[in-house]
Amino acid sequence: MRVEISVESVAGVRVAVAAGADRAELCAGSAVGGLTPSRGLVEAAVAAAGGIEVHVLVRPRPGDFRYTADELGVIERDIGVARECGVAGVVVGALDGDGELAVPFLGAAQGMQTTLHRAIDVCADSRRTLDRAIEAGFTRVLTSGRERSVLDGAPLIRELVERAAGRIQVMACGGVRADNARRVLAATGVEDLHAAPRRPVRGAGGLFGDHDETDPDAVAALCGIR
Repeated sequence: MRVEISVESVAGVRVAVAAGADRAELCAGSAVGGLTPSRGLVEAAVAAAGGIEVHVLVRPRPGDFRYTADELGVIERDIGVARECGVAGVVVGALDGDGELAVPFLGAAQGMQTTLHRAIDVCADSRRTLDRAIEAGFTRVLTSGRERSVLDGAPLIRELVERAAGRIQVMACGGVRADNARRVLAATGVEDLHAAPRRPVRGAGGLFGDHDETDPDAVAALCGIR
């Protein structure tokens, strides 16, 4: 079992390190499904990561994964920035107008690990997209089985694991926690779990108040079941 923790801050990276996670997925804007973090944050995260891998989400805007030519260009540039910062991998994906996998920027990530993100859950056909991800050379795919809850999506996730036959890692997400992780592993057959446990941090009031931060207790509990 390998554990990836989604984080939005240097503090979140340190939580993942302390708990013994295998990877930290670094993003911004988790409230809108995740966006590309700033270069400064990426640099600081890599410096704080110690022995664990940092994988950067590259997503230029909220919403669907059908990008314009300009947005695809931004993705390619942001992959280059991530490389310059020394990350272990990037988390990327795009779909064409028919909902099929389209990754013209993937050459920019050569030599890094690549994770196909949740575009696989909203594409035309997740099985066909898995096949194309394998052909394109992705390291892994991140999926909730086209459902909000990983346990609801478990039948499809298991099917993808069997279809992959070891040619690509399938990582399960969608409400993964310590109290359901063993059920998720048994139901899906995956060896990689992705979780984003957050807890609210009270602000000082005014126009801009509370924010969420990585929950150290939840991360420690999840990593501790191994």
